Amino acid sequence: MGRHVRAGDLDVWVEQVGTGPDVLLIGGLGDTVESWQFQLDGLQDRYRLTALDNRGAGRTAMLDGPLTVAAMADDAAAVLDAVGIDSAHVAGFSGGSIIGQELTLRHPARVRSLVLQSTWGAMDGYLRSWAGFIRWLVGAAPSERAFLEGFFLAIYTPRAHNDGTVAAIIDEAIAFPLKQSPEDTQRTLDAFTEHRTIDRVQRIAVPTLVLAGSLDPTARPELGRAVAEAVPGARFEVQVGESHQPFQEVPEQWNARADAFWREVGVGRRVSAGARAGRSS
Repeated sequence: MGRHVRAGDLDVWVEQVGTGPDVLLIGGLGDTVESWQFQLDGLQDRYRLTALDNRGAGRTAMLDGPLTVAAMADDAAAVLDAVGIDSAHVAGFSGGSIIGQELTLRHPARVRSLVLQSTWGAMDGYLRSWAGFIRWLVGAAPSERAFLEGFFLAIYTPRAHNDGTVAAIIDEAIAFPLKQSPEDTQRTLDAFTEHRTIDRVQRIAVPTLVLAGSLDPTARPELGRAVAEAVPGARFEVQVGESHQPFQEVPEQWNARADAFWREVGVGRRVSAGARAGRSS
């Protein structure tokens, strides 16, 4: 069952399921807790999973004033406070992976490990141009369906378009009653476009797994690799034949990989943290 929790000046919608080590799931542009449904269903027998609607998405309001990734990262930390979690494994995709990076930088004690799906440390010219196109498309498309059909060309694989998966996702999105407004989509895109972490991620001191789809034309593998090379000890893996959101297209594979990572880093976390502290002294 989902509910609103008070996080600073904001009532944030969260859904929490399962028992076990804590995992915080952070979605991307306009995505709500439902985007993580395969993980909420598939991992709740091993983990206590907490997912949230970012500000301006779903059941969480968009506050007045500038929207920044830093503010969304602080929202995530406040959610952990509100639900009584000291620290959690954090997984984010796309814009949610940027929020996850910033959460770790701003609130390092709250993050046990990071899984960054389809991430970047700074948008290059190509990704900025794509984000600008989506910013235009959300206001210019003749219908919501037309926008989603265009947007999802870069999000899901040709396989998912051809086998009916994308059509089903579009139907569900159109039926969803709490849609993000075009203006809030544009504000969120602007925040993601302007945000930069690549010069700071070397300060991240938790186990980090960076995943990139080989077919992703947006958060391309070279952008994720740059993040992994900058984060001390981070692992980088290319998901061959996948695009931007494999956690939805091949959820069993994604869940198994995340589970293996969390199981591995959950044991010996204190040892690895001590080793890092020793090396830095």
